[in-house]
Amino acid sequence: MGLIRTIRRYLHRKLNSPRDKENCDDFGFVFETSDLFLGLRTLEVATDFFSNSNKLGHGGFGPVYKGLMPNGQEIAVKKLSLTSKQGVRLFTNEVKLLFEIRHMNLVTLLGCCVEGPEQMLVYEYLSNKSLDCLLFDERKSTPLDWATRFHIVTGVATGLLYLHEEAPMRILHRDIKASNILLDEKLNPKMTDFGLARLFPEVYKQQVIERIHGIVGYMAPEYAIHGHFSAKTDVFSYGILLLEIISGRRNNNSGFGLDHDTLLHSAWELYQAGKTLELVDPSLGNSYSPDEVGLCIQIALLCCQETDTDRPDMNSIHVMLSSDLFSLPPPGQPGWLSMGSWSGGETTTDGDQYSQNSISVSSIDEGR
Repeated sequence: MGLIRTIRRYLHRKLNSPRDKENCDDFGFVFETSDLFLGLRTLEVATDFFSNSNKLGHGGFGPVYKGLMPNGQEIAVKKLSLTSKQGVRLFTNEVKLLFEIRHMNLVTLLGCCVEGPEQMLVYEYLSNKSLDCLLFDERKSTPLDWATRFHIVTGVATGLLYLHEEAPMRILHRDIKASNILLDEKLNPKMTDFGLARLFPEVYKQQVIERIHGIVGYMAPEYAIHGHFSAKTDVFSYGILLLEIISGRRNNNSGFGLDHDTLLHSAWELYQAGKTLELVDPSLGNSYSPDEVGLCIQIALLCCQETDTDRPDMNSIHVMLSSDLFSLPPPGQPGWLSMGSWSGGETTTDGDQYSQNSISVSSIDEGR
């Protein structure tokens, strides 16, 4: 209950501050103070009492349901699992961050519900679900063409640039992955799931965290092994996401007939052999720009370099993607983190020594 009261006090304070009394931000989102705290009964009716037919998915936080408000607005309700050990902390973190920031490439938090044991976050509903649902669809029933993929690549880069350098407070997302990129009706990308995000006033200064959370395939090696994180850990994850968007394959399933267990390994070997276009998703056929694909692969490999200081920042990446005149340096050795060396359960790091329960490794197949 103490954390719940903290959330209420925080939101009331923010919404009564001079800056927030205007109730409208630069992107045109309008908020009514009375609507930010939604009643349990309202959300039960909106979701048909959280029926299975309205269930959109399930993530580390808990299940997500589609709902329809009385005014006709569609919503997505993320319901904290009552058995979640860390959900209350992640819930509080996400509320505080998403009420502070607004951007076209970030999902909009519409409100929250804190009633009895129930804790829920209410977002805008995005009709095309998450990127992984389309990108890794084995049937390729709704294949993403290259123009759409490049649009998603640039949109995510723009959102990360905002978080790292342009937001009122600088933020590291720390959980960039395909299942955390939602797509609206026009397939515009919006990042979600800020439960693991951290404020980071000094963006390029490295910090250390004792407990590590996330999916191994997206983790920068300095973070997974030593607990060191900075803006460049997000950059590494972005590089992996970029390779997945190009290839249509998950990082832990390279599928190129090469003797490696990750997409990053395969991409590096193909790059060295001058065969980078073999990385392209076969479902694209020949309907893609070789120059744009080659550019994106090289950017991805620059993002995934072993030494974090060698990786570009998001501002540089944004320039690379938007300018034909930008000359890219050759990428160096990627930071390897073998999938085969992890059991997929909970393992931990303490400096260079491993012990139990200090790293929480999420399932690669976890969706939202």
